[in-house]
Amino acid sequence: MPTWGEQLHELRRLKEAAARRPPGQGGPSPADTLRRTYLNELHQYTGRAVIVYATRWLENTPVKNEEALSLRLGDKQGFMEAVSNISEKELDLIITSPGGSAEAAESIMDYLRTRFDHIRAVIPMAAMSAATMMALACDEILMGTQSQLGPIDPQFTLFTPEGPRSSPGQAIIDQFELAKEECQDPKNIGAWLPLLRSLLPGLIAQCIHSREEAERFVSEQLSTYMLSHDPGQAKEVAKWFADFKYFKSHNRAVTVGDVEKQELNVTRLERDQTLQDLVLSVHHAVRHTFNDTGTSKLIENHHGRAYLEISQQVGAGTGSPEPTSLSTP
Repeated sequence: MPTWGEQLHELRRLKEAAARRPPGQGGPSPADTLRRTYLNELHQYTGRAVIVYATRWLENTPVKNEEALSLRLGDKQGFMEAVSNISEKELDLIITSPGGSAEAAESIMDYLRTRFDHIRAVIPMAAMSAATMMALACDEILMGTQSQLGPIDPQFTLFTPEGPRSSPGQAIIDQFELAKEECQDPKNIGAWLPLLRSLLPGLIAQCIHSREEAERFVSEQLSTYMLSHDPGQAKEVAKWFADFKYFKSHNRAVTVGDVEKQELNVTRLERDQTLQDLVLSVHHAVRHTFNDTGTSKLIENHHGRAYLEISQQVGAGTGSPEPTSLSTP
């Protein structure tokens, strides 16, 4: 299989061929052709449906609205588009995402369960936070030595006089407990007041409830699928993934070795070199799409049916007979 650099040369050749088309002759874009070639090759090898869910989160090029890269409920429409022409009952879900809404992750996975009997999460590079929750809701996880999941503890954005600041929910709780302790000495109250003003009404309770909900969803999914033989272990694994005091950073990598220690159903991609090559080829082709176009989010199946977000626009493409990427205001 071609490396990232070799695919770049392949993309250039496709661009040269597209430039030689007669004026007015349509067809898929070079980036579409490259990506869909490898999606189809992966499907041909496994015999399973393939859906890639990815954002340009890993790219160096900035995005004006970082929120556009997040997992959110609107992405469910993209999954509905990608599922609409799939007949297979087994799915390989390739995930590259920084995470986002835990509620969206639950809603999307509930929807996919109505269409597929078996789902494998495929992590070519990184699926963090709520994207980790999606992976934990699958029957199996495929990861390589370069792959990582992340903690699922909830994050909150606080609006301070200096601007918005993000913080783990548990860190907010810990800081509040420290403030209560130190403010028993009146001399410390003045130093704590600016920080305490940023704690909106109900925030502490929301921090607690959000973590409980994350643990509940992951525990229920693990007890139903990957750890159906051991519901007690499912609760412990969900608690471990949500434990900020253990991880100390929401961005900390959870490696394939870490996942194995939790006794989850994880398979190393290196065990099947052809499969690993195909997965990485899809991953590289998706990243070339992000680097070569204005696409910020992509949900696409092996037939070429796709849902794209391009800057502030949303596009839908269909793979029949020749899939093309379309954008509408």
